[in-house]
Amino acid sequence: MPGLLAVSDGPLSSRGLRVEALALPDPNARDLVAEVTTPVIRIYNPRAGKSVVLIDCGAKQGIIRSLARRGVAVVRVPADTDASRILSFAPRGVVISNGPGDPKRTEATIAAVRRLIREGVPLFGVCLGNQILALAAGADTYKLKFGHRSQNQPCLEEGTKRCYITSQNHGFAVDQKTLPRDWAPWFRNANDGTNEGIRHRRKPFWSVQFHPEACPGPTDTDFLFDRFLEAAG
Repeated sequence: MPGLLAVSDGPLSSRGLRVEALALPDPNARDLVAEVTTPVIRIYNPRAGKSVVLIDCGAKQGIIRSLARRGVAVVRVPADTDASRILSFAPRGVVISNGPGDPKRTEATIAAVRRLIREGVPLFGVCLGNQILALAAGADTYKLKFGHRSQNQPCLEEGTKRCYITSQNHGFAVDQKTLPRDWAPWFRNANDGTNEGIRHRRKPFWSVQFHPEACPGPTDTDFLFDRFLEAAG
């Protein structure tokens, strides 16, 4: 929700401030990911025998650390990198990172992920990556009236009695009613029932709306990196 912070030594006009606030440009109308992604390809832990590609949509460093400490090389590529370039690294899997803004603005990333789905490359999306994977699969996303912003968001794993405490910072969500039938909801928010993750019913494609790397926050879902890398082989 956009807002205006005003500082004055004298009285302020609420009407004038309202007009000024309403005139502020909508940040979601911009491709914010293009403004924050890495400008160049970077490789972390390069001596590792296995590699994964991280599509950087504004990636938190904690994701890179979480992958590298599990013994894989992390090839961090710009968000608009096409699928052919990603596949040229022969990755065991691909992670789609978190990032800002409306996921529908990331058209190049969605196209690349759609191709990676066809190729059967193991995929793991985090936060914005959850929304991008859903869009690439053919589902829809929408803007939440109130985003999720805290280190203590409870998430229920579908089909189980498990509830995890997660770290979140997002303003859009996946409309799980639009998921193709080969896809299923994976997690949901215990507070408002919104989608918190999706997975393919047969293939190694998963994503979560929260941050398993935390940093800061609870580490309840750190195991999801292990599950992804086990599938990546």
